[in-house]
Amino acid sequence: MVAASGTGFALPPAASAAARAAAAHFQRLGLPTPRAEAWKYTNLRGLGAVDFAPAAPSSAPLPDLPVLASLPGLPRLVFVNGHHRPDLSNVAPGPAGPGAPALARPERDAFAALNTMFATPSPIVVPPGHDAGTVLRLSLTLAGSDPIAAHPRQSLTLGAGARLTLLDVSAGTGAYLHNEVLEIALGAGAHLTHLRLQEGSAAAFAITTLYADLAEGAGYDALSFTLGAALSRTEAHVALSGAKARFTFDAAQALTAHQHGDITTVLAHDAPQGRSRQTIRNVLAQSARGVFQGRIDVARAAQKTDGYQMNHALLLSANAEIDSKPELRINADDVKCSHGATVGELDADQIFYLRSRGIPEPEARAMLIRGFLAEPLAAIAEAPIRAVFDDALARALTGLTA
Repeated sequence: MVAASGTGFALPPAASAAARAAAAHFQRLGLPTPRAEAWKYTNLRGLGAVDFAPAAPSSAPLPDLPVLASLPGLPRLVFVNGHHRPDLSNVAPGPAGPGAPALARPERDAFAALNTMFATPSPIVVPPGHDAGTVLRLSLTLAGSDPIAAHPRQSLTLGAGARLTLLDVSAGTGAYLHNEVLEIALGAGAHLTHLRLQEGSAAAFAITTLYADLAEGAGYDALSFTLGAALSRTEAHVALSGAKARFTFDAAQALTAHQHGDITTVLAHDAPQGRSRQTIRNVLAQSARGVFQGRIDVARAAQKTDGYQMNHALLLSANAEIDSKPELRINADDVKCSHGATVGELDADQIFYLRSRGIPEPEARAMLIRGFLAEPLAAIAEAPIRAVFDDALARALTGLTA
């Protein structure tokens, strides 16, 4: 195991009983290494070597972020260095209580344990039958001269028939660990649209662990776009616990230089007639490395399950690398499950065609890359939010085509 380094991994003095229990789990588990199958392709040696300090509350004003300029009137919930900033928010999280979902597994997951040691839970509760519209959740990590570790914790509960669109933006400056845990519980017939943009600094480690439980007829549509951080990992554990639950996950990574991006999903079909769709797109330039691990578990009771996952990779350099590991574990006999992967480079014929129409080669390459990444963004229903992701894509293209 990798040793827990720095004061940022030391238990705070006034720790709760839950935090102390999590600290015991973290001490036992340590940071995962490639010897663990789930971390085979992602090496955390660089993270373990950094001496992180605990992220203190910050009174800094909001930086000039494109999302704020594009959506100035959107209800927002702001966290800085893992701490809620009521002065920068215009909606407030609810009080922590017994109704909040307890889905994280600190006894099995080192990063969930580490998060539990430090985090203050921040619940969002949407009552049954209520449509909460669109809310921006902004999580910033602002490091100074020394590396810091922040551990945001968000729980989200949608009652039966409730609806919410959550725009989830993570960004930061300097060297830091952003170790986030999200717990999502959707009641019967509830629907969540979760649009996530991760644009951390070039010196950041960004780890997001998501746990979701879907009751009967619930729908969870997720989109994740990863541009930033030296090393990032999005790990999703989604349980379709109720019949006819539905989960879609469109993810894209646009990485360059020596960036490493890992998308790992574990999807449990536990009830009949569940449906899942996962499509991952990777564009990797220079010496970037992308990872997709997708596991679908189908329980014996989950008859008529329909599950699909696909990983696409576009390599822009001979030094870029993609690791793809799809996995199906099926215990039911009346199911339709499939997976696949494609790996390639830009089509020379398409580039030639565009150049023959007078388009310079750099612009032609950028057009093809944009077309590859833009498909999931086109499905965003609200034009101002879609523009936020389009602007992020434009910033990514600058690095990918440099």
